[in-house]
Amino acid sequence: MKFPFALAAAIMTVPAAAEHARAPAPNQCAAPEGWAAVTARDPDFVVFGETHGTNEAPAFVERLICAEAERGQRLLLAVEHSSWQNQAWQAAWALPHEAFQQALPELGWRNRDDGVASEAMLRLILAAHRHKERGALIDIVAFNGARDDDQRTRFADLPGQGPHEAAQAENIAEAAAQKDYDRVIVLVGNLHAEIAPLSIGGPEFEPMAVRLRRYGSLLSLGLQHGGGEAWNCLLVPETKLAPGEDVTNDMISCAASATGAEGSSDRPPHIAVGEFADAGLKRRFDGTFWVGPISASPPAFPPER
Repeated sequence: MKFPFALAAAIMTVPAAAEHARAPAPNQCAAPEGWAAVTARDPDFVVFGETHGTNEAPAFVERLICAEAERGQRLLLAVEHSSWQNQAWQAAWALPHEAFQQALPELGWRNRDDGVASEAMLRLILAAHRHKERGALIDIVAFNGARDDDQRTRFADLPGQGPHEAAQAENIAEAAAQKDYDRVIVLVGNLHAEIAPLSIGGPEFEPMAVRLRRYGSLLSLGLQHGGGEAWNCLLVPETKLAPGEDVTNDMISCAASATGAEGSSDRPPHIAVGEFADAGLKRRFDGTFWVGPISASPPAFPPER
């Protein structure tokens, strides 16, 4: 197989926390409570809208992937990494596990300081690949953003953030159409997972999940948690932007940040479909997934300081 970059040129070290995968804990591969309510609806796409940079959201999906793999389900895992690198992701996914680990840093991970390229996300992807190596029917797609100029041009007339969202949806849908998947599992920032048009200070646009429903049935779940910390990138305090001024790297600080609770529950991590204590959530999602208190997951391959 011809790989798009020379692995021999620089053998990369995967962080120990990810390289030495956790031994399966009791019930780690049992589907979370409430998953049966999802499968009863039999959606083509299940979208998990997360807060980037936690340990708990990727671990929740990792547990689900494990359970579905053990059931013999054919799965597509869609991750919010750059779609223009998806061809390289596919080449890497076909490699033996050790070589896959060595390839990952150059697939959009190196020098990223945000929660999309966190250690927890790396653990999820390595676990999914390990299941695949053991015979599970698992594929992956990196779907974020426009993959080429043609796609960028076709969606250019959409309002606001619409072009980005439409590209995300099309990239997932086209990957899903390649095989007869039992389920497509999408892990994405919660804004993209919303099921109604929204605005973030500009024209109203359709989030990715709204667009994805054009290609098949979909169920979207928003993250609920008990508060704690998440690794994210925020404007440095006291930063003042002039009208029209661009945000530069020196204005951004990436670190573990305190995050208030979103929801409450005394139950273990679970899925709730169509059950909303907050009426506002009902417009935004089809259900929720509860992970309990959250902890920050730092970048897997951060920039050198």
